[in-house]
Amino acid sequence: MDETPQEITSLVGREVYSNNGVFVGEVEDLRLNVDGEAVTGLALGRLNRTLFEDDIDGAQGVIVPYRWVRAVGDIILVTDVVERVKEPDEEEAEIVA
Repeated sequence: MDETPQEITSLVGREVYSNNGVFVGEVEDLRLNVDGEAVTGLALGRLNRTLFEDDIDGAQGVIVPYRWVRAVGDIILVTDVVERVKEPDEEEAEIVA
């Protein structure tokens, strides 16, 4: 990834796609670790409802762990979210009500 420092607010509004090219959602906010000065998650809204239909039940969005991010540019690429959501691990995408 490009190591050029950027304002973290520049991530807000960017569209997020899986590495397979499937639209996942749009970044609405960020989860930060203030002590570690790092982004730990992307809060997504305007979700692709077909990806999360069984999991969101009226929720406003999801928080995707930043470790899933593969590339940041005009769009953000993340690992294939479908398999991750269907097979949860300890750092699963968090549903935001």
